Amino acid sequence: MCSLGVVQSLPKPIVRRPTAICASSERRNGWLRAKINGETDPLLQAAIYAASLRFQETHRPEPLFLDPYAGCLVDPTVQMDLKKYSHHYCLATKFIDDKLLRTVNHIDGLKQVVLLTDGMDTRPYRLNWPTSSIIFGMSPERIFKKSAERLKGVGAKIPRNCVFLHVPLESSNIQENLQAKGFNGNQPSIWAMQGLSIMNLSSFEEILFIVSSLAMNGCLFLGELPAWLAETEIGCKSSTEKWMDKLFMSNGFRVEMIKYDEVARSLGKELAPGDYKNILFVAEQLRFSDDQMETWRREYHRIEEEGDEEGFEEL
Repeated sequence: MCSLGVVQSLPKPIVRRPTAICASSERRNGWLRAKINGETDPLLQAAIYAASLRFQETHRPEPLFLDPYAGCLVDPTVQMDLKKYSHHYCLATKFIDDKLLRTVNHIDGLKQVVLLTDGMDTRPYRLNWPTSSIIFGMSPERIFKKSAERLKGVGAKIPRNCVFLHVPLESSNIQENLQAKGFNGNQPSIWAMQGLSIMNLSSFEEILFIVSSLAMNGCLFLGELPAWLAETEIGCKSSTEKWMDKLFMSNGFRVEMIKYDEVARSLGKELAPGDYKNILFVAEQLRFSDDQMETWRREYHRIEEEGDEEGFEEL
């Protein structure tokens, strides 16, 4: 399987049942411009911007959530915007946080959490994960390393008796890498995506393929995906829901689009005016994972062979 973001044809899925300044950064036109090896890195810029939104939300009078570690990931001169409106990104962050924790706390045996992020996600550190949770973080390696250094510097720690394992987005075979680190497709899991760079529709379809291959029947995949994926494909926002249904169902998921204004109302907040370029969603896996299918095949053959042996003895 090719690494994410590389446009290649995919195999058809088998049908199954604390403040610190970031390194090498500068200010230009009032915006943080992050550089790596002398080259402007848009992925790093996007990750820092998201961290700055979490930092600002944490310092609002009545914050949606608290991110005590965001400060070490942003420029110390970041301009604070504490208006009464709640940013779409922060509402989505709160929604994803709550959905993750409710799910892992109410489903027996759900210990595997997969986070697809920009490399500066602090959920492994700031959320109160249940004992024995195994958190897999998938993100760009170069950004994750910078983030990990900053977080270590301010004493950020994973909750006791939990494990955090990073999977580089640049891996030649992400599915194999996840399994090598201990992911078990015969055990429940929950997947969340926020901030992960999506280059085109093919790269997102590859993500769906990976999740569909590894997630057990009934597992959830939630988060945000770029709205321009739908607009590029269909050219009409009014058809986005049908496009989402078709895209997710073709990979074995039943999907629901979540409206940001409804999230805001449920939290007693007022949504910031203006368009937002992401789609918030929750999807449920309707197929069996590859591991479930393999287990089923082995059991079927075992029963078949035992039946043949018993029949032979009767003769």
